[in-house]
Amino acid sequence: MLTVFEWTPVVLAEWTDEIRPLLTHDGNAALWPSERVDRVSLSRMDSQFVAIRDSLGLDKNLDFHSLRRSYVTHLIENGWDPLFVQQQAGHEHASTTAIYTCVSSDFRTRVLRQALGRTMKSALAEGGNR
Repeated sequence: MLTVFEWTPVVLAEWTDEIRPLLTHDGNAALWPSERVDRVSLSRMDSQFVAIRDSLGLDKNLDFHSLRRSYVTHLIENGWDPLFVQQQAGHEHASTTAIYTCVSSDFRTRVLRQALGRTMKSALAEGGNR
């Protein structure tokens, strides 16, 4: 999994090497174990996310799954190959990845200008050959 922030691998290594072993028993492969069950449930992560979101006064439409959509969008906006992004998200079809992608208007404008610039350059080059 590609990490977006430089500090992410360091934090994850510290978690997996130093903290996680204190919370799990032999044979438990869960990355996020719980002291009561083998792994933290999705409903628990969702409820914690909602509590943090609300305490920060963020939009109520922001949900835990928004982090996944944001990851896909950041990769696309930073120029990663769409097939790589699709594979990172674990999507079978590029159309599913496209649904996840919510690029900014600045990104759309930049991509459109680049495409128009290439078209104009090509048209001017062809016109000079006639």
